[in-house]
Amino acid sequence: MVDGIASLRVLVIEDNQHMRAIMSTILSGIGIREIIEANDGLQALRHLKEHPIDFALADFKMQPIDGVEFTRRVRNGEHTINPYLPIIMITGHSERWRVMEARDAGVTEFIAKPLTAKAVIDRVNAVIFRPRPFIRTPTFFGPDRRRRADPTYQGPWRRAADGGSYALDDED
Repeated sequence: MVDGIASLRVLVIEDNQHMRAIMSTILSGIGIREIIEANDGLQALRHLKEHPIDFALADFKMQPIDGVEFTRRVRNGEHTINPYLPIIMITGHSERWRVMEARDAGVTEFIAKPLTAKAVIDRVNAVIFRPRPFIRTPTFFGPDRRRRADPTYQGPWRRAADGGSYALDDED
């Protein structure tokens, strides 16, 4: 397994040099050998064009392009290289509306600062070993927001107020 982890190429996007060093040290500690660092989302987009990246860790708040805008451009940009890139958002701003903004942009995972090695390792394991399928709707493209399939889901009519039930048979 270490050989597989060692072959990953990771992009760390963070405007604070010390936080980049912490994230890179954690990633190196689990065996990742190739870590590319970027100061902001714009520099990260340039790196994506130059290198195949397996996943990215991006800070929420940066200039001129923050982590949310970076994610939007990766997911829906006109010249995007890899719209399926797993993106782990890292931020000290963990208010609900910010988490939802990141989720709605298509972030794969979310880590609130202060950063711990366990949190980083857990999210890295999630994007590598438990990837979620991607969903495309008219207003969203990104990883499925649901963590697991609901075995009781029976289609779009799930509430009495919806006007009926949805049958899964072919008798229509």
